[in-house]
Formats: sequence, C-alpha cells, structure tokens
Amino acid sequence: MAATSGRIVALDLLRGLAVAGMILVVSPGSWTESYGWTQHAAWHGWTIADLVFPTFLFAVGAALGFSFPRALSVANRRVAWRRIARRTVLLIAIGLALNATEPPFDLAAIRVPGILQRIALCYALVASLILATVRGDAAGLYHIDARALLIAGLVLLVGWTALLLGWPGRLDIAGNIGAVVDRAIFGPAHLWRYGTDLGGRVVYDPEGLLSTLGAAVNVVAGVLAATAWRRAPTRVLPMLVLGGAGMIALALLIEPALPINKRLWTASFALLTSGTGTLALVGCALVARSAAAMRAMAPVMILGGNAIVAFLLSQLLGVFSALPVLPGGETPQGWGFGVARRVVGDPYAASLLCAVAVLAVVTAVLVPLHRRGLHLRL
Repeated sequence: MAATSGRIVALDLLRGLAVAGMILVVSPGSWTESYGWTQHAAWHGWTIADLVFPTFLFAVGAALGFSFPRALSVANRRVAWRRIARRTVLLIAIGLALNATEPPFDLAAIRVPGILQRIALCYALVASLILATVRGDAAGLYHIDARALLIAGLVLLVGWTALLLGWPGRLDIAGNIGAVVDRAIFGPAHLWRYGTDLGGRVVYDPEGLLSTLGAAVNVVAGVLAATAWRRAPTRVLPMLVLGGAGMIALALLIEPALPINKRLWTASFALLTSGTGTLALVGCALVARSAAAMRAMAPVMILGGNAIVAFLLSQLLGVFSALPVLPGGETPQGWGFGVARRVVGDPYAASLLCAVAVLAVVTAVLVPLHRRGLHLRL
C-alpha cells in the first residue's frame, strides 16, 4: 500500500471508530441502565466513553496535517483565512441548529456550547496557528512548522492550567473558572441542562468556552502526528508509539496534582487522550495493511468518510426517539428498549443493543453516499 493511501485509510478508520464510539455513547436504550464504559465519568476520573470525543478531535488535527497545504490554501493567505472562517461559522451554525431541536424547543433557553461548536473553535484555533507559523522554502512549497506548533500546544496546556489553578483556583462543578466564565457570558439558561449541582441548578457546560483551550491540544497532537508521518513514513509508527506512550505516562504522573477530568479538559486529560489517540492511529495504520481486516472494517470506513454527517444523523435520531409520538405517549426510545429487553433479557445488554441499532441505521443511510464517493467536507 502506498504511503499516501495508507495514511488516508488509517485516518478514515480512526474517524470512523471515533464517530461509532460517539454514537454508541449517546444512543442507549436507557440512560439509567447502560454499561459503565458507555457512560462518562461523573467528574474526576475517566472511562472508555471519555476517550471517544478527544479521539475525534485528534483525527481533525491529523486531517489538517495530512492534507496540508491543500486544506488551508496557504499559497493565498486571504483565501486561507476566509476558508477557516467559513468552516468555523458553518460548524457553529449547524451546532446551534442542532441544539435548537432539543426540548424544550425554546430559543430563549437554547444551549449555546456543543460538540460541533467545540470542533469549530478547536479547528479555528489550530488552523490559525498553522497558518501563522507556516514556513515556505526556496522551491515555493509550504511546510508546517512542527516546532512552533509544539510550542503553541505547550503554551495552551500551561496557559489553561494556570487559568484553572489561578483565580478562583477551584476544580469543583460550580466554582471552576470555566464554569464561572460560561455562566457570565452565556447565562445558565444557555448551558447544558444536565450540568447541575446538587441543588439542581445549571452551573456548567462540558463543552464550555475556556476548556476549549485544553481540547485544542488534542488537535495540535493530531497535526504533529500527521506531520511526522509525512516526513518519515517508513519509520513513523515506532516514533508514534513512543510519543503516545510518553504522553500517557506524563498524564498519569501529573494526575495526583491535576486530576484527569474530561469536563474541565485538564492538561492531564489532554495528554492522556492525545496519547491514546496517537496509539489508536498506529493501530489503524496496522489494520490498513491487512486486506482481510479492511473487509471487516468496511462499515467503519463508511462512517469515517462522512463522520460529521454520521454524527448529525445520530443526534437527529436521538431527538426524534425521545419524542412521545407513539400510542399512549410512548417514545420510540422507550419502545425500542422494551423490544430489545424482551429479546435479550438483560437490561444493560438491551440498552447497548439499541445503540448498536442506531449505529447500524446511520451506517446504512451513508452507504449510498459512500458508493458514489460523496464525502461531506465542511
């Protein structure tokens, strides 16, 4: 397999696995009867579910790195800045429209942050950093300045940590600087309705504004991994294994002082998930070398080719499934869970089966697009 083909296949596999994980996490038959690994950690700590979204952000960065300079049109800076702005605004607009479909369907209480909004801001920040530090050579070719980007990633890590541990210096749900800023800027009515304290008051959003600084580190890590692959394709995998393992080790080393926390996206969490994302990319590269394995991973490739569309479809299905549109006011989610429970017996297995069914439906919808080679690139 050619180096270019191999890295593109590995990237689509990584994106597909990430979005499949996201769908499984957000589409259970029952929120109260689902396996622990499909649920996010309540606050400090982490589960398998907590690794999914960071892996997708890592893949966003890897896509930037693999497709550079075409992805940013760096030969014309003005065009590049417009392209960054267009993608950012489009993702935010789609994210807000998606939030508007959720109950109580009231624009006065629409959630402003969200998954797509975080992707947009992380993309905008890292793409801008790339464009600001890009190097040109004597032949007129442009190159990512990996050293400058590494320094920028470290500044993001240290800067976010300094903010988090500075004023007011709290890491609890309501008192951390991210929650304070989100309430001040957006207001509690426009935050995640489940981000409540013990008194039931909405106090934080897991995709808040300031914690995006930490999340952007995962995108930077993806860019650096892709850049290393492009520069040394024949010996990159051992390098990535060492880098990924090193980030995980560093995360565990600093965890006692700075807990691993997805909702705060602490530096330890960013390092942990950048490390696991790097190792996942290596795993996908190895899978891409096997024809038999690739045949088995065909559904994953379908998801990876239209990852954003797959996520949007799953979210819309989730909104519909929660509506009381069936006789007696029953929801499709409740009906499906009941059917699955009668089939498999165990409620936890039934809940997972419902999520798998949603994943299968989304994949089936994307098959015609995949066969025609149609891939949405925002």
